[in-house]
Amino acid sequence: MMRTILVVEDQEDNRQILRDLLANAGFRMVEAHDGEQALMMARAERPDLILMDIQLPVVDGYEATRSIKRDPELGHIPIIAVTSYALSGDDKKALEAGCDAYVTKPYSTRHLLAKIGQFIE
Repeated sequence: MMRTILVVEDQEDNRQILRDLLANAGFRMVEAHDGEQALMMARAERPDLILMDIQLPVVDGYEATRSIKRDPELGHIPIIAVTSYALSGDDKKALEAGCDAYVTKPYSTRHLLAKIGQFIE
């Protein structure tokens, strides 16, 4: 069975990179462009994992993560923050919001796939 990853990213070029990477790794990718859409897509798709940008329009990644983790039907889904926020303490803030892991942009594709592999068998 093909595993599904929800990518929450507002930049088309970043989504395209992830489309290619995840397809080549054998994953099905669904997309959301903002935090509000992320919650709707998580409910509709029930992904195996979510890659969450933090700086998003409408609802930011922190609040989207909190909303997903509060939902009893979605709270078990692992969320990896994939963000350009790389200042001291940004990783802690993402983890406190409910993210299960944190990867900074630009990332190594090998590192990102390894991080995904920690949560998806």
